[in-house]
Amino acid sequence: MHVELPPPPLIPSAVPKPPRIGLALGGGAARGFAHIGVIQVLEEQGIKPDLVVGTSAGSLVAALYASGKSGAELAALAQGMDESALTDWAFPGRGLIRGDALARYVRAQTRNLNIEQMKVPLGIVATDLDDGAAVLFQRGDTGAAVRASSAVPAVFQPVKIGTREYVDGGLVSPVPVRFARQMGADLVIAVDISSPPDGAATGDAFHLLLQTFAIMGRSINRFELKDADIVLRPGLVGVSSADFASRAKAVQSGREAALAQVAALKARITALTR
Repeated sequence: MHVELPPPPLIPSAVPKPPRIGLALGGGAARGFAHIGVIQVLEEQGIKPDLVVGTSAGSLVAALYASGKSGAELAALAQGMDESALTDWAFPGRGLIRGDALARYVRAQTRNLNIEQMKVPLGIVATDLDDGAAVLFQRGDTGAAVRASSAVPAVFQPVKIGTREYVDGGLVSPVPVRFARQMGADLVIAVDISSPPDGAATGDAFHLLLQTFAIMGRSINRFELKDADIVLRPGLVGVSSADFASRAKAVQSGREAALAQVAALKARITALTR
């Protein structure tokens, strides 16, 4: 008796798996508005980061983006931002600015979401003041973590979280590429907005501090940026870390830097798709 067997089941071909993309946003105070332009271009190109990690100014933009804000919404926030409302003076003390106002702003703009509740996985980098270690916050109060990451020594007061005190993450990780890898990124887009040492006058304490950070940041970045797949350096000529009036120029600089690397980024994504 002849029995006709059914054809063997079709084995579906493997679906290509794109790389897990991490966006690492660096510190640079007012130059951080450039991060918004980068995010806008990524959205326009259909490139969605799977995680975002930020240091200092980058931690603020990272938190707002991770909470679900689009590039257009971030740009609108930037245009309407009153930096004086974020400046709660504390002199005399261990810093000129307490930072409570910044933390409240972050909480309000992220709807009081904790770090682990964000729509996009978020990491925030700060420096442990006691031992100098880099610390990656992935849980807890988003406002407190951004405040800690942004606590430039002598400008902002150190931030106590738990039993430890923290200061600016830029001391140890100006552009947090390694932490994007630690969070699971296969491909890291790094945005470096640091100010290069420019020989400008350092006759007052604030400009001396900015120049010191520029020198230190350049040295650290030489090592950390080597591990990034794509490094974006917005052309922020003439925009200082304290220049909040040039926010539109900074956003446009971020757009231009990202647009210039779109082809290379897409090629890298294709190469890592498996």
